[in-house]
Amino acid sequence: MTTRTRRHLPATVSTTLWGRLPCAEDAPVLSVEPGEQFSVDTVSHEGVLEDQGRDPVAFFGGYGVAPGDVLPDAVAIAKDGLHTPADGPHIVTGPVEVRGAAVGDYLAVRVDELVPRTNYGVISSRHGRGLLPGRFPVGAAAASVFCEVLGTGPDHSVARATLPLTATATERVVRFPLAPFLGVMGVATPGSARLHSTPPGEHGGNLDISLLREGSTLYLPVQTPGAGFYVGDPHFAQGNGEIALTALEAPLRASLTVDLVPRARAAELFGDARGPVVRTAEHLVPTGLDVDLDQAVAKCADNALALLKASFGMDPELAYAYLSAATDFDISQVVDEVKGVHARIRLSDFGLVEGAAW
Repeated sequence: MTTRTRRHLPATVSTTLWGRLPCAEDAPVLSVEPGEQFSVDTVSHEGVLEDQGRDPVAFFGGYGVAPGDVLPDAVAIAKDGLHTPADGPHIVTGPVEVRGAAVGDYLAVRVDELVPRTNYGVISSRHGRGLLPGRFPVGAAAASVFCEVLGTGPDHSVARATLPLTATATERVVRFPLAPFLGVMGVATPGSARLHSTPPGEHGGNLDISLLREGSTLYLPVQTPGAGFYVGDPHFAQGNGEIALTALEAPLRASLTVDLVPRARAAELFGDARGPVVRTAEHLVPTGLDVDLDQAVAKCADNALALLKASFGMDPELAYAYLSAATDFDISQVVDEVKGVHARIRLSDFGLVEGAAW
């Protein structure tokens, strides 16, 4: 897919925050109209963090990457960006003002195109924060795993990431496909306090929902005038759960179209559902977020029931039965302090075809 965009937002020291998320008092670095498409650069935190030396040229050079193949924006942010290890790791680009966005509206963000900016990435298991902290990582050498990627570009369907099967027999490899998406997509929160970038919430943020690929739309409840939209945490690929702490972290250029769902229409579509909702070509996807995974599943189910009631007029008792028989509840991630679950409700079950309004 090739998409023309009118404006581009680069990732620079002045257009990004590192480890914290935009709040209402942060001035926008770009202002767009509802329905406008723009492109935005994202920078991965891997290779720039303090425990990796905060020197991406040296870090990636250790894996054979030439200095000219290290992104200049990553070098600049590592050198001059404001960050402390107590903050989150993520570098977020924004905030972007969507003119006319008001509290009570939903922001609709359509992912039009995601283009890899490098032909390599990193999977990390560090700080004892993966799913199996007592067992992994085993030594510093295994903390960050470098992945070469072959065939990057607009047609990333043919690209493959490569990992060795063992640390010593590096000629034996496993190859897996790319499925790029942005792990962080969110809106600014009220007040003057910038939230930590790691836990997701009703504002979105570090959702790590791998369904947010090209062609999907994320709906976020606007919490401040202008929305204050931002993106970050780019991935080349991620399995549901993201169990090691990170997925295949690597930078992307995203083409996005932002629009508004006015408060009255949002009430018709989402009803009492709380927080982010995703629409793909095949599925309507409510979410559930909580520090307790059981509670995250329960919240996702409550939001799914509310969506089915609001969008299709389905009685809760019948919706409950339908969800049990026909809907998959997937773990988005278990490593971001607040755990995430998302449900995949098939649109075709309700007579909707791809692209049809619901």
